Amino acid sequence: MGNLIPNEPLIYERTDDVVYARYRDQPDVPRWIVGGDPGAVARAKGHMLHYYEWQEMCSLAEENPTIRKLLDQLVTTYYIVKENK
Repeated sequence: MGNLIPNEPLIYERTDDVVYARYRDQPDVPRWIVGGDPGAVARAKGHMLHYYEWQEMCSLAEENPTIRKLLDQLVTTYYIVKENK
């Protein structure tokens, strides 16, 4: 059962393709993410992209020279920032 409160009813809500749960009778406990569209869940957690979206972007870069150039610049910038950390 994990960290759930025993015998407390849950309410499930869907917002922007993200499914949240919250306790019906415990308003002091904030809602939490339980599922939904992977991209929407990633954005709800503050991530810019879901892993599959990143893979799709890399595949598109193989066909599109503009995206390829921008992605190369991004990767170069990433390694520069990572080295200086």
